[in-house]
Amino acid sequence: MAISNFIPTIWSENLYRALDKQYIAVANCNREYEGDIQHMGSVVKICGVGEITIGDYTKDTDLSTPQALSDTVRELTINQAKYFNFQIDDVDRAQCTPKLMDAALKTAADSLSDDADKYVYGLWSKLTSVISNDATTVDNILDSIISAREKLYRANVTDSSEVVLEVSPAIASLLFRAKMNLASDNTPILENGCVGSIAGCKIFVSNNIVVEEAGPVVYHKCFMRTKRAIAFAEQLSEIDAYRPEKRFADAVKGLHLYGAELIYPAEAILMDLGIEA
Repeated sequence: MAISNFIPTIWSENLYRALDKQYIAVANCNREYEGDIQHMGSVVKICGVGEITIGDYTKDTDLSTPQALSDTVRELTINQAKYFNFQIDDVDRAQCTPKLMDAALKTAADSLSDDADKYVYGLWSKLTSVISNDATTVDNILDSIISAREKLYRANVTDSSEVVLEVSPAIASLLFRAKMNLASDNTPILENGCVGSIAGCKIFVSNNIVVEEAGPVVYHKCFMRTKRAIAFAEQLSEIDAYRPEKRFADAVKGLHLYGAELIYPAEAILMDLGIEA
């Protein structure tokens, strides 16, 4: 790729597509608010509607006075700014295939998506609904999953197509070793990181799940949530090609802005699963 052939809009779109293919945590978030981002520090206001009262209807009787709806407002702050900045020497470019820059941007997308997924899973401390198991084993992991799913049912989360369970590789290994029947079809298998479903939840495996050591026990901060529980917004605010002043090389730099926030606390459960180290 020569600098003269660089079209920022096209390369931004390519990078967005590469990011979307790699996301797991972000892919399971509500992403309706991305058009509202202006710059680092932007605040996106997310409005919700309170409960609506239901009354009994009586023929030939006036309805009650219309209910004044209460609303809730949560703020999503764009507080993360990550960048990449790489160069390809003219000599290297002459000796390599023309797709070298494409490959470099895909690698950059891998790193950016990892950081964003880690940030989403870093919200585990904000989850107020918790299922704990200090000694998770092959024999009891299903009990923990069912308990978490019961909590979501009690919160009126009944649409299983919108519920995901995100686990670390170690927790996924317990599921596989338990020889559970992870039902699957062609749709979830196409999703990055999805290995099937159980108890009405699509199961996703991610290396970015937070893991904490506490003595002889390692705790895996797994999530069970709806796809609207956490909101995520991002923008590739800058992506530029340039010639470094002191090098014979083509270089590309980009700025990735994003933020995430827990919007529906009752629809997200922290599964704090401990395994002996």
